[in-house]
Amino acid sequence: MITMKFKELKPMSAGDLDNKLSDLRKELMKQNTQRVTGTQLKNSKLIKNLRKDIARILSLKSVKTREQKKEQLK
Repeated sequence: MITMKFKELKPMSAGDLDNKLSDLRKELMKQNTQRVTGTQLKNSKLIKNLRKDIARILSLKSVKTREQKKEQLK
């Protein structure tokens, strides 16, 4: 799994971001479970990258909601 860049996420709709976010959270949970149970991870940086991708999506969702509120106030 390759990390997503902010410019790749920006054109996505809110529904697409929600779907991507839920997929990433499921994958993170699966990887954390493997790490805790002692199963050998294929890619040790995957957990870190998943967390960063989740943070990027949450940041983008926050920016988009802020922009929508500004538009409503105009």
